[in-house]
Amino acid sequence: MSDKIEAKVTHRFRASPERVYDAFVDPDLARRWQAAWLRRSGESGNLTDMHIEPRVGGRLMLADVVSGTRARHFGEFLALERPSKIAFSWMVDESEADDPAVVEMIIEPEPNGPGSVVTLYNTLDAQFEDWLAQTERGWMAMLGGIEDVIERRDIASMR
Repeated sequence: MSDKIEAKVTHRFRASPERVYDAFVDPDLARRWQAAWLRRSGESGNLTDMHIEPRVGGRLMLADVVSGTRARHFGEFLALERPSKIAFSWMVDESEADDPAVVEMIIEPEPNGPGSVVTLYNTLDAQFEDWLAQTERGWMAMLGGIEDVIERRDIASMR
């Protein structure tokens, strides 16, 4: 096992933990937040394929073409505890299968309001240290994309 580093981001939602959890694992909503994630990342990209099997052991796969480059991110759900926790392995290449990155989303009720707070941890090999800030920006864009879907801003931006 190699040395590990951790990306960590936090995002506050006006929505309940249940709504945030459901938005991440619902395949129809996931397709929408993936597109919103690309827009928030400032990438001129298109979602080309998406598959989410929301059960422990189920697969997830997101594929897109960004600035002419095809990217595929995939993994397996490791924990699904509605509404408080989602964990999954996260890879971009089959060679990572023996030691994949792990992403864990902890979803908690907002302490002083009706919303929720998501803290996302992405444990990855230390060899990717130069990519840590970019990884955190990507996860913030993804959480923002989920917020856009929950708040229905993604639909407004498509009009």
